[in-house]
Amino acid sequence: MELITPELRRLLLANGEASRDNPRFDPPPVVKWFNPCGAATWLITELDPDDEDLAYGLGDLGMGMPETGHVSVQELMSIRLMGGALGIERDLYWKANKPLSEYARLARLAGRIVD
Repeated sequence: MELITPELRRLLLANGEASRDNPRFDPPPVVKWFNPCGAATWLITELDPDDEDLAYGLGDLGMGMPETGHVSVQELMSIRLMGGALGIERDLYWKANKPLSEYARLARLAGRIVD
């Protein structure tokens, strides 16, 4: 599965540019990635325009401590599960309905990302 389509890349890079110019920029996440065999989830708002491997958003590894920060797209894409049959996937049907800061606030209260 393609974690970042060309259209998603365009949106993520545009958010990366906007956040560089405005530290208060708080967009809704563009994409949700998840581990189909576990509890890890990432809500991603942007890609760094200077290093497209660097994504920013809310990450939850399923240990009760969700946090905002950067993650390597290549590292996530390299994860192989179930003997190599599966990898990290993109939720094709998920749509954000609030800014990242609100997802982060709710996740910290619940100890996990909640929709």
